[in-house]
Amino acid sequence: MRVAIGISYEGSPFEGWQSQPSGNTVQDRVEKALQAVAGVPVRIAGAGRTDTGVHAVGQVAHFDCDVERPGSAWVRGGNSHLPPEIAVQWAMPVDQQFHARFSARARSYRYVLYNHPVRPALASRHSGWFHLPLDIDAMRSGLDCLTGRHDFTSFRSSQCQAASPIRTIEQGTITCVGPYIFFDITADAFLHHMV
Repeated sequence: MRVAIGISYEGSPFEGWQSQPSGNTVQDRVEKALQAVAGVPVRIAGAGRTDTGVHAVGQVAHFDCDVERPGSAWVRGGNSHLPPEIAVQWAMPVDQQFHARFSARARSYRYVLYNHPVRPALASRHSGWFHLPLDIDAMRSGLDCLTGRHDFTSFRSSQCQAASPIRTIEQGTITCVGPYIFFDITADAFLHHMV
């Protein structure tokens, strides 16, 4: 049986999404928690990989397991074995053809920048900070130029393993609320360090 799950996490204490030898990744922690519920090893596949310190509110993953449990068992049982920074939000059986990574139609990221002369304290883990005034109209114009289907070679990490640098930014917006600037970007996929 294939099960899809939605996961949220505060990524500050973890080494990103993808499993690492240290065992200190979101994937490692979720697999261990689901294994405790299933009583057998569980390997999950995520819709994408996030870097160290990145947070998520709706990361989708899936796993295959011969052990049947109701969705509430995967959610509550899984969460009882997870650190407070990670939570399974929902679980549901899906068709065997579903794949969290390859079935995803889009991915969205939000970056938060605190634009104020003095650095933030409470938001320090959840936002960047820049002390000088920024030209929001120029930033919006720049983002408009990137919207659409383009070759993003110049925007990717030298360690990027994607076969093609061609991506489509479907939507990009910049919104200001007081000293906070929100960058919301949706694309068909993202390259390593692209945004």
